[in-house]
Amino acid sequence: MTEKILVTGAGGYIGRHVVKALLDDGLEVVASDRNLDGVDERAARIPLDLFSGEQNLYEKLGSPDVCLHMAWRDGFKHDSDAHMGDLSNHYRFLETMLEGGLRHLAVMGSMHEVGYWEGAIDENTPCRPASMYGIAKNALRGAAGLLSNRYDAAFQWIRAYYIVGDDSRGNSIFSKLLQAAEEGKRAFPFTTGKSKYDFINVDDLARQIAAVVSQKEICGIINCCSGTPVSLADRVEQYIKEHHLDIALEYGAYPDRPYDSPAVWGDATKIKAIIERQGR
Repeated sequence: MTEKILVTGAGGYIGRHVVKALLDDGLEVVASDRNLDGVDERAARIPLDLFSGEQNLYEKLGSPDVCLHMAWRDGFKHDSDAHMGDLSNHYRFLETMLEGGLRHLAVMGSMHEVGYWEGAIDENTPCRPASMYGIAKNALRGAAGLLSNRYDAAFQWIRAYYIVGDDSRGNSIFSKLLQAAEEGKRAFPFTTGKSKYDFINVDDLARQIAAVVSQKEICGIINCCSGTPVSLADRVEQYIKEHHLDIALEYGAYPDRPYDSPAVWGDATKIKAIIERQGR
């Protein structure tokens, strides 16, 4: 029997790509968000405020076999008050779903839970987050793990890194660069660009996430990533060439963020094992 997968935050930047990837794999998808405009119409779409405190949420959301919880406000605004303000609501939502009968929970995480780190990040890397976003994500990770143990549910924490693609919908440096070029600006204020990160296209990321949640033999913290560090300057210069943008980077206009590492990337061991198992 085909599993039914609930995707919360389905109308978000990553969410709509994940919904499509799951559907393309032949899975049954329930997509939920406050706004579902542009979400693949092959999915069952349920507009809903997940934090409303409604009763019987598990049944109202289709009694899914898997919940992929991607809903999150202000993901690109690392010091937004929403991160800590919403934390208890995320906890209550996950608890309600598990109480209702959910037995497979996957939650979207971020490399920003780790904070300052040099080198590859794996599931044993210590977390010392240095932003409100990272602190809230890290707290939810710990709480969701305890909840899953309490209800004997499979638990996956999907840790993402730096995402490229569908940039007109995003709010990353690539989105801002594209917007500046479209506005006719010829220079783009930039950092030194020396730091190295793990970049992945949003469609590749979506396919990796789909692979993770369609199995539960490999659980725990799973990096969805390329596993390869590339300097920010090289990746942004590549982006300018790929998109034929008439704009130049103004190096050193902004300082590097104090909590950004000179080189950090994801250990791709677990995601590669998942993909190999599935013959993708």
